[in-house]
Amino acid sequence: MKKRILALAMVLAMVAGLAACGSNSDSSDTTDTTAGESGSEATEESGGHEYDSLTDEELYEIALEEGGEITVYATSSKMLNAEEDFEAAYEGLDVTIMDLDQDEVLEKARLEAQSGNIQGDVLQAKDANGSVYYEYFEDGILDEYFPEDICQYIEDDLLVYGYPLYTGAVTWYYNTEAYPDGQPVNSWWEIIETDEDGNQKYRLFTKEIGTETTYLSLLTSFIINADEMEQAYVDTYGEELEYTYDASAFDFEVPENNAGVEFLWRLSQCQMTFIGDGDELVAAVNNSTADDPALALASAGKITNVEESGYNIAWLQNLAPYTSLYNTENMYVVANCPHPAGARLFIRWITGGTDGESGGLEYFKKEGNWPVRSDVEDTWNPVTIQDLGCIAADLESIYDNYAYAQNMWTYWLAESPYISG
Repeated sequence: MKKRILALAMVLAMVAGLAACGSNSDSSDTTDTTAGESGSEATEESGGHEYDSLTDEELYEIALEEGGEITVYATSSKMLNAEEDFEAAYEGLDVTIMDLDQDEVLEKARLEAQSGNIQGDVLQAKDANGSVYYEYFEDGILDEYFPEDICQYIEDDLLVYGYPLYTGAVTWYYNTEAYPDGQPVNSWWEIIETDEDGNQKYRLFTKEIGTETTYLSLLTSFIINADEMEQAYVDTYGEELEYTYDASAFDFEVPENNAGVEFLWRLSQCQMTFIGDGDELVAAVNNSTADDPALALASAGKITNVEESGYNIAWLQNLAPYTSLYNTENMYVVANCPHPAGARLFIRWITGGTDGESGGLEYFKKEGNWPVRSDVEDTWNPVTIQDLGCIAADLESIYDNYAYAQNMWTYWLAESPYISG
């Protein structure tokens, strides 16, 4: 009886600890790149994080004490498939998964925080430009959670701004039938090449970059990494880059001789067709020919059209200076949520659990999605995301420069005589 009383006391102490750390302190310093505290039984501090050491068994017991309910705000319909399997793994727990758009998920979390009527426990979101980290985590709407035993298998640069479920990327596609010997370009500069008469070499298809956060964040990163963009031009053409953009129209300081800004300007003046659907983007490439070649910028996951639809498409790999940025799906605990232990248990399970074998990751295994855990073997992608040529995003710098890049893009795009779609 004494052992049972002591065990119950420990559980109640853990519940209190989870509740106490369910909110994150506000911070007015948006230049701080370190992540906030993760919460319950946080231990070993490293790289700005405090790692949580509670096990599945401990969280399960606390989750039952909380009432056994867990509400998940998800941005992927694949998450819906996890409901029954999670409940089968943890008898007595009842998980409700709501499939929403990212804007809806974040707005719901903010409104609940403002009203004090918090219903959600777990939130899934991508953070392409740092807005989730700087406007939701630092505002105390979301808590980050870093399970110590799992994070040892994840690269540190993927743990700076959140706890990742998996990562994807935005990539350019080309037609493999038109180019049977391999990809036609090896540099971002070659994508916008023109001939001696000023005609574009490739028809370009993309979503409207100025309103597509992931796409514009990638272009913003080129402004940040201007030296690399400039060197890529020199390596491609064997001559110095000529700067042609005019920054006089803007009421903010635009850096001079910045290769990323130059690329943004030149791309905005290209003939492009904007299509909002990723499957239609890669279909345009599939329908192109060697005589009328096309390239499309779309999610790497659209490569599944090769098998599903018989498309003749492939990713452009190892573009100079880099192909793309990691585009990670992150899992967050909602600050002050009613079921913090259940939230953490669900996040552990959906990201593979202690050994990567919980079954939660199975729903997201498809070509164009890459696992972030080194102990999970990737058998579904032909190359690693590193071999594709992707790098981790510097979200602090992207967040600081994103609005400027958007302003420049929108203004210059309006000047282009070629935009269609």
